[in-house]
Amino acid sequence: MSAKQKDNKKFWQDHLAEESGLAVVVADEQSPALSKSNNNSMCEILYSSEEFAPRCAEFCGKAFDWAHEAGETVGYQCYAGLNCLAVPFQSQEKPLVAIVGRAFLKAENYRQATERAIAGDWQKFPPTKFFENILLSGSAQNLEKLAKRVENLSDEEKNAVLKIAGEAQKPEEKAEPVETKNINAENLENGEIGRLIEEFHQTTAQTTDIPEKITKRNREEAEEGAAWRGLFGSLLSLSYKEACSSVLRFISERYELNGLAWLEQRENRMETVSAFGNLEHQPLLINMAANDQYLLETAQKETALELRERNGDGESQIVWLFPISVGEEVRSALIVADEMDDEAKRHIGRFVQGVASELEILRLREELSRRVWFESAVQKFNESLKNIDTEDFWTRLIQFSAEMLRAERGSLLLFDEKSKTLAVKSATGAKADFLKGETSGIGERVAQKVLRSGRPLVVQDTFAIALPPAPQEWNYKTDSFISYPIRLGERKIGVLNFTDKIGGEVYGASDLELLNNLVPQIAVAIDRAIIKDRSDEFEQRSITDSLTGLPNRGYLDQRLEEEIKRWDRTGEAMSFMMIDVDYFKAYNDAFSHPEGDKALKLVGHCLKETLRGADVAARYGGEEFSILLPRTTSAEAVIIAERIRQNVEKTEFPNRPVTVSVGIASVSKDIKDAPALIQAADKALYEAKNKGRNRIQSFEDLNGNNHEEGDQ
Repeated sequence: MSAKQKDNKKFWQDHLAEESGLAVVVADEQSPALSKSNNNSMCEILYSSEEFAPRCAEFCGKAFDWAHEAGETVGYQCYAGLNCLAVPFQSQEKPLVAIVGRAFLKAENYRQATERAIAGDWQKFPPTKFFENILLSGSAQNLEKLAKRVENLSDEEKNAVLKIAGEAQKPEEKAEPVETKNINAENLENGEIGRLIEEFHQTTAQTTDIPEKITKRNREEAEEGAAWRGLFGSLLSLSYKEACSSVLRFISERYELNGLAWLEQRENRMETVSAFGNLEHQPLLINMAANDQYLLETAQKETALELRERNGDGESQIVWLFPISVGEEVRSALIVADEMDDEAKRHIGRFVQGVASELEILRLREELSRRVWFESAVQKFNESLKNIDTEDFWTRLIQFSAEMLRAERGSLLLFDEKSKTLAVKSATGAKADFLKGETSGIGERVAQKVLRSGRPLVVQDTFAIALPPAPQEWNYKTDSFISYPIRLGERKIGVLNFTDKIGGEVYGASDLELLNNLVPQIAVAIDRAIIKDRSDEFEQRSITDSLTGLPNRGYLDQRLEEEIKRWDRTGEAMSFMMIDVDYFKAYNDAFSHPEGDKALKLVGHCLKETLRGADVAARYGGEEFSILLPRTTSAEAVIIAERIRQNVEKTEFPNRPVTVSVGIASVSKDIKDAPALIQAADKALYEAKNKGRNRIQSFEDLNGNNHEEGDQ
């Protein structure tokens, strides 16, 4: 049999898979994958994994039995969130089933898959191979349409699929196991993703012969489909934004259009990702809910909406909006500012809905890479904050912050509560020494306004917001910057400024998200550093415990009130711990009070060593300590408490082992002020001690019994 004949025999399976953008897998009673076309890359890897193959067998492994027992097409969603239809049919030799789809119908299911790949049970799989061919469908109708096509195959076509399947793969033969490894920032930074994508395209490039019996219209559509697939195949080697631009160029050239823009859904509004031709310098913003049913119906019909807007001269301009759905959400849209006939609209509507899955894969893949890097960056930053006692703290703080933002220049301005002015505490990059010497007029242009408003300012172009130009001697390279206020509750601390992003790029939403997570920790670190720099003021205010070096109860009470107010405004989680040294009275009696003091200092050191940058540990009094955990749920607090308990238990104390008991409480609708929070944590602590000490107790898990504590 020639290669061409062989390809023609399998043509119908490949053709249906390529035309629909879905998987078509033929199975029999013994093998769940006799022949595969356009298979989902997740399925390939999970089925070849010893750990997850049994889960796959619970679904696609039973598809043959389900379909033939029912005598009709059966639908199911597997444990990975993929939707499938099992279509029974009879070949000349034996009964078969075609499993079609293997696609996500809901964007939420795809997001859950990315979560499992980032930090869950799938993180050991290489991200590029795992996500290199993810299938998404606009609706269940696409799967049903494909199932009908399979049901209507001729006997010759069904037999040909079986024949070529037998030649291509033996029953029950599995793919080669995939080498697994953990996702980390280094893997994503060294170009591995780009290399693997390129390798994927080189090894999977193929052509399909089109039989002569296809009608002229079908031939034209097939030729157009081939052009589309040629573009689709090239997109996965590009970045998301590059791919959007490539799509616009393709539409412009093929349909002779000169005003195009690709928009993306961001918080119930569509914003421009890429624009071409007449729309290149016209930023678009359209309010549009992702779950708007009218838009979803329009997307599923693969058609366009007519929009009218007035320009500055009052003239009406018509643009065409093609909403594009992924699952049950409108994720993006194409804007066309040219006149089009109905035929062009039909073709473009089909095209953009077809390319939507490819672009969504790229967008979510970049989101995956960004989040892995993001988590690594936050972890590295937390580690850096542990060096708060070093003399170069201020310099290292601004340098590391600038590195995280990929900024060539950055500055930290501190707020003086007495003079109500800002002063440069540290700076990095060009003109850093000049800035450090400035004392007058600092922040008048931007920073003072940002600090007063309490809202960060992200600017892509200073001219676009009519901002007064910076002094010429500052020599900024770009017109984009970010200015972020630093506050603790209602107290103003200062402002972080970054400009001249590496490579001339502009600051945007991802930079703001990073600072949203870093700045609360920076605020606490700065607050501690200020306290350390002003030791005399510290002593006067008596907010530091002289024995352990931790803040005392007075400081804790102030911070606790601030965090309660923040919770009341934002609703973000917050937890609190009470910690007691077990049998401390007996320790003092046996080894003396000076030895007891040494033990308390070691416990305080264990707390400092274990906590994150934004956490506040304090000596509450006697042998009791407390910890404030901003943005921390009760479940997360239990994990942190266990680290503390183990750290103390493993520490070598001078006289005998020392342990601690921990009580945890979190703010809620029933616990919404500082006294109630402290009382709840204290109650949980006593319960932990009543149960034997050296243990953790969460107030949420108490059974309501109030135990009286005896001798401590």
